Amino acid sequence: IVQHMPAEFTGPLARRLNDRCKINVAEAATGDPLLPGCALIAPGDQHLLIHREARGYVVEVVGGPYISRHRPSVDLLFRSAAQVAGEKAMGMILTGMGDDGATCLGEIQDCGGYTVAQNEDSCVVYGMPRSAVEAGVVDKIAPLSEMTGEIMGWYGSKSRKAG
Repeated sequence: IVQHMPAEFTGPLARRLNDRCKINVAEAATGDPLLPGCALIAPGDQHLLIHREARGYVVEVVGGPYISRHRPSVDLLFRSAAQVAGEKAMGMILTGMGDDGATCLGEIQDCGGYTVAQNEDSCVVYGMPRSAVEAGVVDKIAPLSEMTGEIMGWYGSKSRKAG
């Protein structure tokens, strides 16, 4: 998860979500594995990348320049997901200002991955999802209340293909 927040807010956000969610939520650290039932939040002011290793997918937290006026950048996360996971990647873009994420959500779609954008009615700010929809890189538009179902449906379809 990339949330455009200052560094001092992402750790408390992860802890609060972990207390309230049925899945495990943590602030990401380099080397953390991507596992079912766990969400990793990019630390504020750090980019989040995905790598493939023998043991599976792991994350890397890095500094670097601002991308699309942000650090962390959704575009950078989506690009790494497209490059290492290809058709096994899912990208989801939710409420927010600007266009961060729209370009590289298209890279996930180009690789055969699945892309979803939050619908306008359920967004606080429709900027980021609107940019992705207008760029034509969204497979499905859905309200926030259906996002969990989208993730579970996609994950279930990938699990059946693997088995």
